Amino acid sequence: MSRVERPAPAEDVQAVAERRRAARALLRHPLLHADGPGADDLRLVRRHRAELERLFADGLGYRLIVEPTAARLMKSGLGRDAGRPLLRRSGRPFGPRGYALLCLTVAALGRSRTQLLVDELVAQVRSAAVDAGIDVDLDAIADRRALYAALSALVDLGVLHERDGDLEHWAEQRTASLLDVRRDRLPLLVSAALGGLEQPGDLLDVAALPSASGGARVAVRRRLVESPVLATADLPEEQAEWWRRNRNRERVWFADRFGLELEIRAEGAIAVDPAGELSDVEFPGGGSARQFALLLLEQLADASRPAAREREAADRTWMRVGRDVVVETAEAVRGRWGRGLKREHREDPAAALADATAVLADSGLIRIEPDGGWSIHAAAARYTVQASITESGGTGPERTEPRNQQSLFGQEDG
Repeated sequence: MSRVERPAPAEDVQAVAERRRAARALLRHPLLHADGPGADDLRLVRRHRAELERLFADGLGYRLIVEPTAARLMKSGLGRDAGRPLLRRSGRPFGPRGYALLCLTVAALGRSRTQLLVDELVAQVRSAAVDAGIDVDLDAIADRRALYAALSALVDLGVLHERDGDLEHWAEQRTASLLDVRRDRLPLLVSAALGGLEQPGDLLDVAALPSASGGARVAVRRRLVESPVLATADLPEEQAEWWRRNRNRERVWFADRFGLELEIRAEGAIAVDPAGELSDVEFPGGGSARQFALLLLEQLADASRPAAREREAADRTWMRVGRDVVVETAEAVRGRWGRGLKREHREDPAAALADATAVLADSGLIRIEPDGGWSIHAAAARYTVQASITESGGTGPERTEPRNQQSLFGQEDG
């Protein structure tokens, strides 16, 4: 009798969707806890724990820790110059003082009671600062505000919970607040072992190494997940060769696991999230600085395209534009669209250009050269716009399909 081959069982569509949602949630919030808006996502992480552990370990070299009330994805980073700052609730980045007080607070909480007044915690932070040999003055408003930023970050991470009081106004008005401490979550904050390391940069270097089993595959995937503008010319030869061989398969891998779309071109790739959820830096986005940056980027990309097309693909990933050209183009954009910008940007050209530069650099679309010039990435021209002045006076850049191809200099090469 002939043997009848049974078809493979159909994949559970709902389970696949749940795993993708859980994986995206962990990329967006590496510490999920049951006390915040991520509670539903945490339930999915717990339900699909085994599959997610394999996905992150094999695919990205990340370790996933799942506990009853929290889940922590131990992301490794990309090295010394590829980090993102921790942001205050105001949106401003933490400074050195804020990071120091955050570390001192975590140290103090490691030996605190599970419930305490904020003034008791302040006394323990003072003690931890003395032990560490760090000079802090928590009677001064600057250090109090920095400590408030640290406490707020720990509340958002689910380590602290404000049971009673007014922590929001503690720094300015010395209001009382009763805090619950989730000490079981403190170990989840530290993502790498500190033993044997002498300098902060050493920790970043060690963390950024891909796993031994992953090699080039893990390193390239991390770049696309954490900093989605990928330039092949910036990769070591081993990674560039792996990417050239596997980029089409990677398009499927990223779509299936994370719902990300890879736009692949001769110069590299960009990972796009159609839902607009996974990036911590919004671009183009709204606001005067982003609109000005978008209009400026388009003009500079258009000006760079003819010269770039004369180059080989490996040499056109980054196109240099001198500082004078940047300033001149910025003035031209302001002259045409300036009345749609906010007052500060209309009246202060230097501030407008500085804010736009910061937006584009954070997005990975430009690099600032030592002399103030820009290097523009090939992905820049995918942000072609049509702009108009609304009746209220605001500019309205709208995304359109690019005039040529979704790349600055090259055709799709996949």
